[in-house]
Amino acid sequence: MEVHIVSTVYDISVEKMNGETATLGNYANQVMLIVNTASKCGFTNQFEGLQKLYETYHDQGFVVLGFPSDQFMNQEFDNSDEILDFCQTNYGVSFPMHKKTDVKGKEQHPLFQYLTGEKKGMLGGEIKWNFTKFLVDREGKVVERYSPQTKPEKIETDINKYL
Repeated sequence: MEVHIVSTVYDISVEKMNGETATLGNYANQVMLIVNTASKCGFTNQFEGLQKLYETYHDQGFVVLGFPSDQFMNQEFDNSDEILDFCQTNYGVSFPMHKKTDVKGKEQHPLFQYLTGEKKGMLGGEIKWNFTKFLVDREGKVVERYSPQTKPEKIETDINKYL
């Protein structure tokens, strides 16, 4: 795997569902909630809450970024079209979704290397399951990490603090 020197989250390139590459610099000065997702997980219904947060706060400079992962008991579809169709049809997802991503291990995407490296403490280290969430402030600093069990509505107070 290629080594990337990353000084801020904004330096990181990600691949959109349509295959385009973009940097998170496109979201500079916005509050980001970055989530590793899965379509066939017990927490999949969190898409509904994530979409609600996105709709409520998007106009204030907030974005949810979904990164599907198949690293936890193969709970994701094989291709991007299936993932996107599932999310849009079942949960009305309109926030940006990205290509299937390795969030841990030897092939861990640089974004998740950065996120897990920045947020230590009780929830620090390797991602253990789907729907781990990272809140990034307008300056690109990782300010909170939430467990998969944390429902999106429980994050609303923190989002408001950083908007």
